[in-house]
Amino acid sequence: MSTLEVLNHPFREQFEAFLDEHRRVLDESLEGLTEEQARRSLVPSRTTLLGLVKHATFVEKVWFVEGITCRPRTELGLPETPDESFILTEEDTIASVRQAYREACEVSREAAAALDLDDLLHGNRRGPLPLRWVYLHMLRELAQHGGHADILREQILSS
Repeated sequence: MSTLEVLNHPFREQFEAFLDEHRRVLDESLEGLTEEQARRSLVPSRTTLLGLVKHATFVEKVWFVEGITCRPRTELGLPETPDESFILTEEDTIASVRQAYREACEVSREAAAALDLDDLLHGNRRGPLPLRWVYLHMLRELAQHGGHADILREQILSS
């Protein structure tokens, strides 16, 4: 559902519609690019378009899988720090990173489906957090990275 379609729906549906919109923006930021363009570094940090989507996969797994299941990052095959999640390997391609991101988003949706907004997630390093807070944090995180992706994509396509 689009964000306009959920205007008068329960908060949960509104949160999920906005999350899915931001997820789609990040996923589509890689649409039509070459592998070189997706990996192109335009800033001093490790931030690239491909790295942003790979990082978003990490974020989904940290906030939903680790947060809900309480399984540690090492067991989930995740890096210890967010900065490390931007590191690209030779095996990372647009197709593989997009597929991993889509799968992580689906796992996040499934993991949260049985929870209410006020249910506590006990697997986060900050301590127990309500799902509502996690949704708000994810909205902020994905909106911020979607903006980064938009600027990087514009720079790449204009050069």
